[in-house]
Amino acid sequence: MRFADIAGYDALKKALAGMADSGRVAHAMLLYENDGCGALALALAYAQYLACEHPHDGDSCGHCPSCNRIAKLIHPDLHFVFPTNTGSKSGKTKAENIVSDVYMEDFRALAVENPYFLESQLMEAIGLETKSWGVNVAEAKELLRILSLTSIEGGWKFVVFYLPEMLGLQAANKLLKLVEEPPEKTLFLFITHQPQKVLQTIFSRCQSLRIPPLPVEDVAAALSARGYGDGTSSSALASLRPEAAEQARMCGGSLGTALYALRNGDDMQQFEQWFTQLMDALLSGSLVDAWAVGDQIAALSSREKQKAFCIFVSDMLRKIFLMQQKMEDLSYATASRGEICKRLAGKISPKFASRMQPFLDKTVYYIDRNVSQKILFTDLIDRMSVNINRV
Repeated sequence: MRFADIAGYDALKKALAGMADSGRVAHAMLLYENDGCGALALALAYAQYLACEHPHDGDSCGHCPSCNRIAKLIHPDLHFVFPTNTGSKSGKTKAENIVSDVYMEDFRALAVENPYFLESQLMEAIGLETKSWGVNVAEAKELLRILSLTSIEGGWKFVVFYLPEMLGLQAANKLLKLVEEPPEKTLFLFITHQPQKVLQTIFSRCQSLRIPPLPVEDVAAALSARGYGDGTSSSALASLRPEAAEQARMCGGSLGTALYALRNGDDMQQFEQWFTQLMDALLSGSLVDAWAVGDQIAALSSREKQKAFCIFVSDMLRKIFLMQQKMEDLSYATASRGEICKRLAGKISPKFASRMQPFLDKTVYYIDRNVSQKILFTDLIDRMSVNINRV
């Protein structure tokens, strides 16, 4: 992964290259981002630049043996840590003995294909869709063992630590001294989506760097480079196919989110169908039909898909509200979703979207905490029925 392969972030890429060139490399960095915004890609490009045998013009060469191995995530001095648990691909290994290496083949395949992957995609890749996960003591012990050894290639040793907010207190205590005073030429690259949940003892030992959401045009350029545009316009956004342009605008600056939505079009179509059925049932006063939709959502194969449906509903309500305010141009809806929203805009309360947003957020919050999904969606639908026509 070269800096040139990463969409946007020109100032950040220049700053990272400058740190490497000046020799002022922090021993531990905390990159915090919204899910799918590119922190992993930047971390890998930074590691590749430091390990490159022939860096030039502020970037790695991309051709030397070190660059080739890091690009394939098989460099012997590049180590990964991420949350785990026993899952469908872990065999008979006990949970307390599970470490990242158990799932490394699946992680590597996912990250090489798409370094902008979402948390939910990693959970699916390693077979933990229905389980909680975390970084355990066994992982900390394994990391201590690995970093006590000499660098195999005689250069830098890198630890890319994905989601340190999932690090337990006992495991963290074993790593504190190592993070504070690592062996010479050892670099920790922590990637977090919730920096407020990272243990303060870890946070305080890192140089923090915010990876902001990408501007719409940068997302559009990245999508166009991945085959979602036709190159008919000088503007990357204008050259995108309609569904890709919608995702570029509504992904919140997360290329990973946009790619996930585009690659999982069947899920989005199903969400659109359920949303339409749910709203029509509520408007007709048929709670039984509305609850039937809720039961289908609660029966989805993973919590991440249930959360994705809540996010989809939130976005659709935003589009409806904008249409109610005569701001249709800002809704950025595809043709099919635009028709749904226009039809519903004249039937529901203008205050419905703002009233429902806190309940949608709470539903996502409690899904993460493994509360019964059937209870959650029954409660959410009840609240929707009360507020849909409330003045």
